[in-house]
Formats: sequence, C-alpha cells, structure tokens
Amino acid sequence: MKFVFITLFPEMIRSASAWSILGRAAQEGLLTVDCVDPRDYATDRHRSVDDTTCGGGAGMVLKPQTFLAALDRARKLAPDALVAALTPVGEPLHQDRVCRLARSGRDLIFLCGHYEGFDERILEEADLRLSIGDFVLTGGELPALCIMDAVARFIPGVLGKQVSAEEDSFQDSLLEYPQYTRPVEYQGKTVPEILLSGDHAKIGQWRRKESLRATFRHRPELLRSMQWQKGDGKLFLAMEEEEKEKSRAAGKSQES
Repeated sequence: MKFVFITLFPEMIRSASAWSILGRAAQEGLLTVDCVDPRDYATDRHRSVDDTTCGGGAGMVLKPQTFLAALDRARKLAPDALVAALTPVGEPLHQDRVCRLARSGRDLIFLCGHYEGFDERILEEADLRLSIGDFVLTGGELPALCIMDAVARFIPGVLGKQVSAEEDSFQDSLLEYPQYTRPVEYQGKTVPEILLSGDHAKIGQWRRKESLRATFRHRPELLRSMQWQKGDGKLFLAMEEEEKEKSRAAGKSQES
C-alpha cells in the first residue's frame, strides 16, 4: 500500500515512518511512504506557499498553485489513491473509518495543512476530509501519521498476526479487555485466576465481560453503537453484581 504525503516538512514524515512496525513493513515492501513538497512548485525566490486571506483577517492561507501542483505529482505516484485532507472541519476519525480505508484496497494521499489552513479550492480536490479530534495542532503531519499507522495495521503481514488488529480496542465499538503477562504475582497484585485456567471458553467470556466493563466505565457512549452478542445481557448482570459486591466490601472496610 502506498502512502503519499503532501507536506512542507518531508523529513518529519520520513523520520517518523522509519522506525518500529512501520519501518519494518516498509523494508519488507508491505508499504511505501513518499513525500511531495509544495515548495518545489513555487515560482518565486522565497518559495512561497501561502498568502494573505481574501477579505482580510489574521494569518496566512495555503495557496492553490503550489499545493495543487504537488497533488498532481502525488497522483502520478499513486494514480488510484484516495485524497484525504487533514483539517479541523473534517470527519472525526473512528475505527470504523480506519477499517473502511484499509479494506478499500486504495492507496492514500494526505494533504497536510499549516497556518490558517487551505484555500478552499485545494480542499475541493480531496475525496474526504478528516480530523483526529477537536483540538488544533500546528500542522497536518501528525494527524496524517496517526491515520497511516492505524490503517497500516490492517495490511496483511504488518502485524505478523492479523488477529492482533481485529481484536484491538474500538473493534465492535468496545474498549479492549485488560492484558496481563508474567510474573503471575508482582508487588502483591496477581493475574486473574481465570486467565491461568486454560479454559478458552471461560477466558473468552471473561474478556468480553471486561471489555464491556472498561467501555461502561471509561467510554459509555460507545455502548450505543456496539454490536450485541448472545450472552451479553448475562455478562452485564454478572458485571453489575460484581460491582455491587466491591461496593459492599469497600463499605465494610471503611466501617472497620
């Protein structure tokens, strides 16, 4: 899969994508990362890519000439790619969108903005507009790298075991269950006994229940879009009873 970044800071992209899982995937030919710098298409001696906004106002706006020329180059590198503009007005990124991007089979071109944003004529060339949250960053490179990292996890071979991506947090709109490793006991805290039982059916039930618990505690709004499975009602009842028992135990401890 090809990822092409239209960016004023190509070294930032190359450096960030050269390490860990992404770097190894690139070395193995599972993905490629290219950068196109709009400054290469500037015609003045200062290599300007921005200008004052029409109608007045603070800040500078990215010009269509340089960015659209860079987009033409990027489309030659990845002819069938989807063009994604990183902008605060974009669609909030969710795992479902990540999955759809990964399963589309199409490469991705990222338009990374700066300053006061893009001239609207640049945005009109994008297939989609994306945002990673309701906050403002200095540029679109970090959000674009986040999206590449999320999408790349679904490329066969990148994670080694595809089940790792399929069981991640936000799959099925639930947070991931707690994970443990050895030693079984550390500083008085132990691994839940069920995980040492070897009973995969019961372990699966425990993990599902703990995913529900984590989501209910930390991101309850996600439960509205979860895909219910047979037995979830019983798991909720068991979870509720466990929480009541914890509350009763905590009350007795305070009394003593």
